[in-house]
Amino acid sequence: MAPRPRARPLPMPGPIEPDTPRLRLRQWREDDLTPFAALNADPDVMAHFPAPLQRQESDALARRCQALIAERGWGFWAAELKESGAFIGFVGLHVPLAELPFSPCVEVGWRLARAYWGRGLAAEAACAALRVGFETLELQEIVSFTTLGNLRSRAVMERIGMRRTEEDFDHPAVPPGSPLRAHCLYRLDRDGWGKRRG
Repeated sequence: MAPRPRARPLPMPGPIEPDTPRLRLRQWREDDLTPFAALNADPDVMAHFPAPLQRQESDALARRCQALIAERGWGFWAAELKESGAFIGFVGLHVPLAELPFSPCVEVGWRLARAYWGRGLAAEAACAALRVGFETLELQEIVSFTTLGNLRSRAVMERIGMRRTEEDFDHPAVPPGSPLRAHCLYRLDRDGWGKRRG
């Protein structure tokens, strides 16, 4: 079994801002807050979270993401479509705050506005985040997790080479009795990444 990842990789000397053919993953800006609040208020986008976010909650989340990138050089980046400059959501790497059964860990995650679903953008950006995690931060493993019913996100996890484990768990940040509490876990280690890249 591969060693567990470092919970907190060393900070980078400056922010990492990966590019993909269609996207820029970058530090957050003030003008991202309004479109971010709109996607966080969309019931379809937030269907697998306990509730949509109010504007104040959405702004606070964006500012936390911004602060972590400023501190570490990486995190949940703002995702911008190159062709239009439009903010479409976030994609990146994160150390979960909750104490999970497989902690310590680094996760890859994403949340895109509904207008940008179905175009392969989440997978494209997530692969760029994985590349940073394995090739720059030298993580041994990256995980991803979601509710059992979130088939869209689970399909992205499989598309980027992650494999579902048998380690389903109840997420401690979701209230007991909620149908969203049961989560499935996906993993990818450096060897698997290397084989995929090769």
